[in-house]
Amino acid sequence: MDLNLRGKSVLVTGASKGIGQGCAELFAAEGANVHLTARSRDLLETVSREIRSSHQVDAQTHPLDLSRRGAAEELAERFGDVDVLVNNAGAIPGGDIDLVDETRWREAWDLKVFGYINTTRQFYRRMRERGHGVIVNVIGLAGEKFDSGYIAGTTGNASLMAFTRGIGSTSIDHGVRILGVNPGAVATDRIRTLLTTRAESELGDGSRWHEFFSKLPLGRAASVEEVANVVVFLASERASYLSGIVVTIDGGQAARGGSF
Repeated sequence: MDLNLRGKSVLVTGASKGIGQGCAELFAAEGANVHLTARSRDLLETVSREIRSSHQVDAQTHPLDLSRRGAAEELAERFGDVDVLVNNAGAIPGGDIDLVDETRWREAWDLKVFGYINTTRQFYRRMRERGHGVIVNVIGLAGEKFDSGYIAGTTGNASLMAFTRGIGSTSIDHGVRILGVNPGAVATDRIRTLLTTRAESELGDGSRWHEFFSKLPLGRAASVEEVANVVVFLASERASYLSGIVVTIDGGQAARGGSF
């Protein structure tokens, strides 16, 4: 199926690794030109070189800390005319309310929650003026499957789900689609970090983090590509009547009930 993305311009935040990198590579494979941002200049340059070499598309980088005040405006000044924005930057720490203090909580939300909101504000305005564009927010399953052991993340993700549905419900009237995805466990370095914290708390041994996978559908986490496939489809013209929704990518985990 041709997704009609060839020649489109796509900005991916948090693109230096994990889901962000996977999305950038898949957009490039579809012929889109990609703009990549994250905090690490070296990692971004490595990803962009690989993309240019593999897919013969333009791949620009812009190292930036999106938790910093004014960062969203800076990003929009440089890449404000993109066709697609994928909000993906963010790493909210695991832990219950006693473990995650106010400072860590605020720092995490400055990057992910307020980062998504501020970046959407800047790019939505420009897309609305042009009459077209797509914004996809990569959120997370904890926003719908509440987890007291990941309290800062579950609360932040629930907020971003409401934000996405609220603004996306009317953005389509202006030619702009805003929607989201909720990945469950995904095979990235980040899931190992989160599960190590959980294993230390629940099992008394952080090295046993991999045991949690046995509770997942198919006994494994989703691959990065499985998540990127959905993001790229939602951003394409093949999903032209979708806006104000959040698609769950968890193999049915949330619907099964019980804990992960």
